[in-house]
Amino acid sequence: MKSLMELAKIREEAMKKVDIRNDREGTRIVVGMATCGISAGARPVLMAAVEEVRTRNLQEIVVSQTGCIGICRLEPLVEVYKQGEEKVTYVEMTADKMKRVIAEHIVNGKVVNEYTIGSVK
Repeated sequence: MKSLMELAKIREEAMKKVDIRNDREGTRIVVGMATCGISAGARPVLMAAVEEVRTRNLQEIVVSQTGCIGICRLEPLVEVYKQGEEKVTYVEMTADKMKRVIAEHIVNGKVVNEYTIGSVK
């Protein structure tokens, strides 16, 4: 490293790798795994997402976990970030619902509206 500009470039590249909330290539499935999510059943949801992505060999999909998303009464929560599209927040998820979200939303591009935060009354 020979200059501050070079250091700034390294920092920018590193930030792109860890910032899951900005548009990046591919699709990200983020499962809320704070204590509220875990106690509501987020672990099987996360495992179902990982398994389904692996089984379907979906190369451009990243499954990750995060802390509290902030709507504890609607846990388990899953956020889907698809490049160039609005974030979609799924609520009260189960492993079976996660499999359907991957089949319909991730693979076929159709949001499963009845599982989204907008469907909660």
